[in-house]
Amino acid sequence: MKPLINILLLLTLLAACATATHEKGMLYTDFPETKELSASTQVLYTALFRYPFRIRVQGDRAVVMDLHGQETFFHLFHYPDFSYLSSFGKLGDSPEEMLSAENIRWNGQSLWTLDANKSELTRFGFDSSGDSLLRQETVGLDKDILRALDFVTYGDSTFIIPDYSGDSRFCWVNREGKLLRKMGKIPSSNEDALKNARPALAQAWRSFIDYNPENGVLAAVTQLGEILEIYNLQDSTHVVRIGPHGEPKFQVSQGYGIPTGIMGFSDVQVTDSAVYAVFHGRSFKEIAQNARRGIHVDGGKYIYVFSLTGEPLRRYVLDHHVCGISVNEREGIILATDVNKDEPIIKYKMK
Repeated sequence: MKPLINILLLLTLLAACATATHEKGMLYTDFPETKELSASTQVLYTALFRYPFRIRVQGDRAVVMDLHGQETFFHLFHYPDFSYLSSFGKLGDSPEEMLSAENIRWNGQSLWTLDANKSELTRFGFDSSGDSLLRQETVGLDKDILRALDFVTYGDSTFIIPDYSGDSRFCWVNREGKLLRKMGKIPSSNEDALKNARPALAQAWRSFIDYNPENGVLAAVTQLGEILEIYNLQDSTHVVRIGPHGEPKFQVSQGYGIPTGIMGFSDVQVTDSAVYAVFHGRSFKEIAQNARRGIHVDGGKYIYVFSLTGEPLRRYVLDHHVCGISVNEREGIILATDVNKDEPIIKYKMK
């Protein structure tokens, strides 16, 4: 009986530790359904990309964002045949050019882009032919907003931007770029970092976000670790889901958070019925070992699907490593970007 007692005691201690560590969120350990998906490659008749990181589709137009674009950051295609139309967002430091590109968002017939290095949001609109997107408006962000790395549009007059000061979770910003208010807190159980190293903690908790105005759901997934947050802006509820890899792990060095755990999520989309997120799950140790062997693969091989209240629904296992996704539930397809391939736009059928 003694070994059994010891085992029960150990399990009790582990359960207590888990509760203490994750008291601010609800754990998930697995998904009730797992499906393997095989991609078809979208043939492109032009070589444009260095690092196609994001893909956004609206109607019969698709825009692909090249994170490391040599001349331009964005490329416009006709959808669904992906015939090339034009490129925009010229790289450069003049007032009409961009130094970096972090994300893109459709808002009606306009496309908003974020330049972190210039701390600017820019709105592009279609020309009369619908084959080009032209710069129409630039919004300089308030100096109190610390290096914006992602954003969503909230209506026609507000942006929501993750807060990397560590003081809150999100900044609400008006159409003129002025900070209106801050919302939420980093849901970490690391009390020491919350008290003494909030900027480093905020860096480690860097998150990719998405918002769906139809259901009022704002989702955030961490680039490190395995954390999903869901904010319902209609009823003011907040759900935190913690996966098996737990919170982002990091060490503080000269005020900066140095990652030590895993690469987590790289994109998220809130549809009308679910939350889809690209998950990597590889440790930095594994990534470094692969690099020493000459293996350089970027992206995640999983798409996790959660309900709008954070319940795990489904895990898709992919045959490619992908970074960005565009989900069309009505057609049952997921478009994705694979930065490792010469033909980087691929398509998965969910049904």
